[in-house]
Amino acid sequence: MCELLALSANTPTDMQFSFRGLARRGGDTSVHGDGWGLASFDPAGGALTIYREEAPAAFSPVAAQLAELDLKALYSLAHIRKATQGLVALENCHPFHSRWRGQDWVFAHNGDIQGVIPAAGDYTPVGNTDSEAAFCWFLNSLNEAGVDPGNEAAIFRTLVRCSDQLAHQGIFNCLISNGRWLYAYGGTRLHTITRRYPFTTATLADDDVSVDFSQVTTEKDVVTIVSTEPLTCNESWRALERGEALLLRSGEVVRRHLQGDQH
Repeated sequence: MCELLALSANTPTDMQFSFRGLARRGGDTSVHGDGWGLASFDPAGGALTIYREEAPAAFSPVAAQLAELDLKALYSLAHIRKATQGLVALENCHPFHSRWRGQDWVFAHNGDIQGVIPAAGDYTPVGNTDSEAAFCWFLNSLNEAGVDPGNEAAIFRTLVRCSDQLAHQGIFNCLISNGRWLYAYGGTRLHTITRRYPFTTATLADDDVSVDFSQVTTEKDVVTIVSTEPLTCNESWRALERGEALLLRSGEVVRRHLQGDQH
């Protein structure tokens, strides 16, 4: 399997601390050593920067540099891979990127999808993972439904419908962002934490590193982290319910879907 990580904030925020913890799990403290990636949307104009490698993140000089880089964003997304479907190759590393209706979209997946993923449409995978095939199907489904790129509610409904279907075909947890919002779906396992005033000190579970967030934030800051497993050992993370979907904007949950809700 893989592990996911994303950030949504109301002020440009770096993901150094969280990414450092995630990277340690990429072949050192855990087994996810088949590649890694990080996508970050520039907060000024939404330009997208993506870093990917088919090497273990825990031993990657590039990943180590990123863990020290002040890469501030309102939306960032990262992934470490344990291959279940597809070769260990750069084209199979997450996050995957595509353009939809003039927007940059990035997608990362944790799980193992069985059976057929619909393939008809303008978007087709470059690599050979179930994850990228799922991303293409999401985009094709948005096109097929005629969803307007400005209709957030319709986008959310379509993403939830597709996520629910894939969750019935195996293990499906995912993150999607277009630099305007963050979508998170927990088919089996996903956790979240929102940090706001009064801020406290957090300590990584996988490294002897702590940050006193009260020293690097203001009273107005709101930062939400979504991760497969809790990244810190002294904070209260919330596990998403099975089949729960969230849409976050500026660090706040603006839409929520629970299993059994009408789409």
